[in-house]
Amino acid sequence: MLRSLGASARSGGPAVQTISPVDAHAVDDAYIIDVREADEVARARIDGAVHIPLGELVSRVDEVPRDRTVYLLCAVGGRSAQATQYLAAQGVDAVNIDGGIVGWYRAGLPVTTSAD
Repeated sequence: MLRSLGASARSGGPAVQTISPVDAHAVDDAYIIDVREADEVARARIDGAVHIPLGELVSRVDEVPRDRTVYLLCAVGGRSAQATQYLAAQGVDAVNIDGGIVGWYRAGLPVTTSAD
C-alpha cells in the first residue's frame, strides 16, 4: 500500500510517496532504482535494480522512465526519499521504498550479497 509522507520542514518540497518493501516486491516488473554508492551495492543488491547513485541522478535523469512508476531504494530510506522528491518534481511517478535495502532484507525478501 502506498503512503504519502509530508515534506520535511527542512526540504520544503512536495510529499514523498512510500511503499513497503513487501508491497514493492509484489509489483510485477517493478522498475527499481538503487541510489546507493557502488561499494554499498557491491555488498548487497536487489537483482534487476538499476544502479544510479544519488550524486549522479541529476545528470542521468534522462535514463529514468517516464511511462511507468519508478521505485527508489537506498540503505534505509533517506537518500531514496530525496531522489523520490527530485524525480516527482521532474514529473516522474516516483515512490520511495520504505526502510531501503535494510527494510527489504528484514522483510525476508531476496537480496544478493557479495558472499553469494
